[in-house]
Amino acid sequence: MGLLTHLLTLPVAPIRAVTWVAQCVVDQAELEYYDPAPVWRRLGDLEQELLRGEIDQETFDLQEDELLDRLAEIAEYRNQRS
Repeated sequence: MGLLTHLLTLPVAPIRAVTWVAQCVVDQAELEYYDPAPVWRRLGDLEQELLRGEIDQETFDLQEDELLDRLAEIAEYRNQRS
């Protein structure tokens, strides 16, 4: 029965391979998108820019809020996956 099933499903093997590759790409993209390290680095850089006077407090506050929202999104995603 195994050989018969293998022979009958052989024509769809390329479709399964494409689906597998696509899923691998999606998985890798999600890993990179939901990685908090770049967000933390940007927060540190943002603080340094404020301290050096390159940006004003208002700009810092706006960008910091966006980055903190992004970290909250990442934490929520990770909690849902575990």
